[in-house]
Amino acid sequence: MSAPDLLRTGPGDAGTTLVLAHGAGAPMDSPFMNAFAAGLAPHGVQVVRFEFPYMAARRHGKGGPPDRESVLRATWSTVVEELGGGSKVFIGGKSMGGRIASMVADELGVRGLVCLGYPFHPPGRLDELRVAHLAELRTPALIVQGERDTFGRREEVEGYPLSPSIEVFFLPDGDHSFEARKKSGHTTEANWKAAIEKIAAFLAR
Repeated sequence: MSAPDLLRTGPGDAGTTLVLAHGAGAPMDSPFMNAFAAGLAPHGVQVVRFEFPYMAARRHGKGGPPDRESVLRATWSTVVEELGGGSKVFIGGKSMGGRIASMVADELGVRGLVCLGYPFHPPGRLDELRVAHLAELRTPALIVQGERDTFGRREEVEGYPLSPSIEVFFLPDGDHSFEARKKSGHTTEANWKAAIEKIAAFLAR
């Protein structure tokens, strides 16, 4: 598999590289992904983004569902190899991108894992959990999760058997993209800022 195109944000001589994959429905340069890449750059982090084959094909007018899991995992392996190997990088991503990263993190030997809105289960289907591998994860990991994320609300996530290597950071009244409702007294901007600062601190450790 040839390496996908890479989008780099932040200092080229950064001591820390975080590779982020997109979610199932939006590309690598969505407003959410752009905001996190730009927000981490002042912390001395270079954020590298890429697209899975199905998403790259959409740019050429070819629609289609996400690739098979084997293709998604292979794409991650190719990107990490392209960047010099797991010991050089942190990996993660939005929703599906972060979930697949969590599935390959141990085998690729990456420095750490950052998941932005982990899809613990499909909305409304709490019996279809995606947590089995998270109980055994050895890679240091940070999961940033909105408190009311329909893919895993705080009260649900706190009951899951997660590995001691995983820290979960909850954002007040946040949904799957960390957006807060006006009536909550919290703001999306504050949530995104808090998430970026938490990620930067995690990467610095």
